[in-house]
Amino acid sequence: TRARRVWDSRGRPTVEVEVTLNYNAQGRAIAPAGASTGTGEAVEVRDGGEAFGGFGVEGALAAVNGEIARALKGRDAADQDAIDKILIDLDGTADKSRLGGNAMIATSLAVAHAAAAARKVPLWRSLHDQENTPGPAFLPLPEIQIFGGGAHAGSRVDVQDYMVTAVGAETFAQALEWTADVYRAATRLMKEAGRLHGVADEGGLWPDFDDNEQPLDMLVRAIEAAGLKPGRDMAISLDIAASQFGVKGRYQLAREERTLDSDGLTGMLVDWVERYPIVAVEDPLSEGDKEGMIRFTWAVG
Repeated sequence: TRARRVWDSRGRPTVEVEVTLNYNAQGRAIAPAGASTGTGEAVEVRDGGEAFGGFGVEGALAAVNGEIARALKGRDAADQDAIDKILIDLDGTADKSRLGGNAMIATSLAVAHAAAAARKVPLWRSLHDQENTPGPAFLPLPEIQIFGGGAHAGSRVDVQDYMVTAVGAETFAQALEWTADVYRAATRLMKEAGRLHGVADEGGLWPDFDDNEQPLDMLVRAIEAAGLKPGRDMAISLDIAASQFGVKGRYQLAREERTLDSDGLTGMLVDWVERYPIVAVEDPLSEGDKEGMIRFTWAVG
């Protein structure tokens, strides 16, 4: 087991782990890092200081090349549950802050890839077989960002992700083809409107809109321009990431220069769900707004 520094899509260092088994089967995996994270998520170990803006990962690399490598030497890579328990027990903290969630997840994934390589099967097949679940395996429908907002686009709009999902597609390949058609249509429509200004940091179009609802109108237009039926072929999904702009039940919509309470934000989102072909809403309220989340769920199902 060994680790190296690589670079993520935002130009920041992150951790790649490579695991080699007996008979030389290998697996590699890279730790992801999001722009918006919850307080309950595993903690990344970063070096701090001036180098790389404090995002260096030398400490996480040392954890993998030292303690983690020693703990996993000679272990059975096919027993993923046991591997993960070793990592969790070795770290010994609730938030993975000693070894680092970045070091641990990259290692866990690399072991899973190595076990699949040893069996000469794809990763999904290896994991499916470990679960001993009868019946076929299914791929989830992809949700793909068309407009990036929130922390992905300098808070140009408050909502983080405006996505589409091909609810009418018969295959995964068709879902991707339809989504590509919608993305091209949205690009063309934004260009015609004089609002095309590049992309946000996850590849969605830069959201040059006057409020948080205009992207929904543009998504519906793009779906139609791609020759698809909104709600039947292609639907909308949202990641509000409300914790980024809400504290203690007060939500500051900077783009619209107004503040809503929990019920006000819920009311706005329920109105959207009723008027647009929205099938999924992630993080509609901040992570501490339990009562608001209950009311939102009661309202939309």
